[in-house]
Amino acid sequence: MSAAELSSVRPDASAIRTATGAVRRVQRYLASHHDDRDVRLVVEDDPDDTLVVPRGALELLARILTHMAAGQAVSVVPTHAELTTQQAADLLNVSRPYLIGLLDDGKIEYRKVGKHRRVRADSLLDYLRKDDQERREVADELTALNREMGLY
Repeated sequence: MSAAELSSVRPDASAIRTATGAVRRVQRYLASHHDDRDVRLVVEDDPDDTLVVPRGALELLARILTHMAAGQAVSVVPTHAELTTQQAADLLNVSRPYLIGLLDDGKIEYRKVGKHRRVRADSLLDYLRKDDQERREVADELTALNREMGLY
């Protein structure tokens, strides 16, 4: 995957304000329209200029706008993309040596290209989902223990 494909959009103050207003409108629309139909987007200055997008694209746009409204940089990575170990580490927000440990422990699938490792984005996302689920289960166990001990 090239660096251009992994480049992120970092919102400035103006983009944050725009994203904040837009995300509210998009979320309201999605909440009030539950069908899976394509969505027609109309350009404000030119009502004759419309763009038709799948509902899934609008749902993804809502997630992107939410992050931008919070001032966070956003990247879109196709699930089939193969990442270098540095790109994968950056997406996980961990060091490259830590990521290599996860790969060597078999927690994230990868393949070798020559002597270099390549990590598929979908394998990285699977790891994140599993890790998140494990953290939730541990937090639930701690909450239950606190209740049993009368500390909650």
